[in-house]
Amino acid sequence: MSAGADSLKSILFALGANFLIALAKTAGAVFTGSSSMLAEAIHSFADCANQALLLWGLKEGRRRPSADHPLGYGKAIYFWSFIVALMLFSMGGLFSVYEGIHKLQAPEPLSNAWVAIAILVFGIGAESVSLWGCLREVNKDRGRQSLWRWFRESRQSELLVVLAEDVAALGGLALALAFIGLALATGNPMWDAAGSIAIGVLLILVAVLVGIEVKALLIGQSVETRVLDRMRAHLAGDAEVEGVYKVLTQQLGRDVMVAVKARMRPVDSAASLVAAINRVEQRFRAAFPQVQWLFFEPDLAD
Repeated sequence: MSAGADSLKSILFALGANFLIALAKTAGAVFTGSSSMLAEAIHSFADCANQALLLWGLKEGRRRPSADHPLGYGKAIYFWSFIVALMLFSMGGLFSVYEGIHKLQAPEPLSNAWVAIAILVFGIGAESVSLWGCLREVNKDRGRQSLWRWFRESRQSELLVVLAEDVAALGGLALALAFIGLALATGNPMWDAAGSIAIGVLLILVAVLVGIEVKALLIGQSVETRVLDRMRAHLAGDAEVEGVYKVLTQQLGRDVMVAVKARMRPVDSAASLVAAINRVEQRFRAAFPQVQWLFFEPDLAD
């Protein structure tokens, strides 16, 4: 994990953009009677609630370790990220599908559709700024990985969720704009209802993808493969380590636990061995400052 990626900044960016967009969409839905616009308004308010939960998760994850939680509370952010995925699925996706089906059964003509279009264009601009801010932080963390590979392998669940929300929001706005445009061009309000369903399906798909990734973190994942490879290489290159047998890691929010089983170079006493292990640990922590818990087991065989 890169220390340069600022999840808090991305969340605040998204929260500010989504709140302004939600207010504009709500006004537009009331003024025009658009089903797609109402679905988008609910989506934006749900996103605001989601970002508030992520902020709470970041705060809870910084609590100090206790007797009941000796490895700290870092994984709390995974729990709240999973709740966000559920909210995106239920409040955003399912409501949009329900609203679209309801309007298909009883279609209502749009009024002042150009107002809705203007609000959607404003929303696309605001969400683009939010996505730009998020991608700027993601790029600090992903290195040379593709965006999709970073999404599948990242251990920063809060940044992953914000990126997914921003992409879903932009996609939803584009769909709403397209279907309202079709309803306006054809005079058929059923296009607007179909737009609401399409938005709902998009949100459900994104929620499922986010849920799968966060579930893996909740159950327990190692650090990213690229980080684990660097850890192994660092230990193998240490002058006081003769061989590395095992390196087990666990990602705990922003913190990491590492257990090492290695063969140390021969020394003349137990005290010298302890001192050598302490020096190896000190160098390892300096190279990987995210490591909060380090357990080192010297051995002669795997």
